[in-house]
Amino acid sequence: MDRPSTPPPDPDESDRDRWAREGAPIDDGPGYSDGPAYSPSAGYSESAGFGDSADYASGESARPRGGYTATDISEEELAGLQVDASGLPLGPRRVLPLEDEPTPLVSRYLFPTERYRGEWKRHWIHLSTPLLVIILATFILGYLSGFLFRQDATGLTTAAILVWVAIFGWVAWKVGDWYFDRFILTNKRVMVVSGIITRRVAMMPLLRVTDMKYEQSPLGRALNYGTFVLESAGQEQALREIKHLPNPNELYLRVVEEMYEPQAVEARLGKDADEARADDGA
Repeated sequence: MDRPSTPPPDPDESDRDRWAREGAPIDDGPGYSDGPAYSPSAGYSESAGFGDSADYASGESARPRGGYTATDISEEELAGLQVDASGLPLGPRRVLPLEDEPTPLVSRYLFPTERYRGEWKRHWIHLSTPLLVIILATFILGYLSGFLFRQDATGLTTAAILVWVAIFGWVAWKVGDWYFDRFILTNKRVMVVSGIITRRVAMMPLLRVTDMKYEQSPLGRALNYGTFVLESAGQEQALREIKHLPNPNELYLRVVEEMYEPQAVEARLGKDADEARADDGA
């Protein structure tokens, strides 16, 4: 029996039409099924490493597998990070007054209702020029007096010694002036008291201070001193520039806090006083 002959392919016929004519199966769907590629039991199931029973589960403090150990922070370490209701830190502060009571040198310039906050001497760099002068004078006049003595110039040797004594007296005067020179802060004003024989007292009320800044040179930053500049609403200012004050950043914060948060200062100092009395009673 002869098989039916297949007609020759039409060059204009597409492959799909030719397959349909020859009876070949044709699948209309794509190569992917309608179901998801991952089954519900994939590697990220609830029992996997990030499920509810994992090391990072909420409410548990188990040690992670990565080797990290949680750090325990004590209450003492957290004290410096805690603040009270007014936003002030509960930890110790370096801007508290140096002494609870003013020295006799300062107390005579305070009126009874004034609250003392602290007093500070100028930084020792204030004495750098007198100290340098006495060191140079000692070497130069010492060498000169020895040379004159070998030349039997007794009068000139005595004059060199007297010059050195005069320079030493001037340096001693400068040291005494530095000791009696104080920067004073109260709840009402800032003051500068200076002078040994002639006393000079300059003050500015805190309410009249319109601007305040401090400046530090590279040497001042290295040795921790600076210059305070106070601006007032008045034209004439008895106290404007104060040089060579120690710890300028802490002192600046102390003055600014006294100007803008006096109630917080009173509350903190009163609390410190109560704690001190409780410790003494214990």
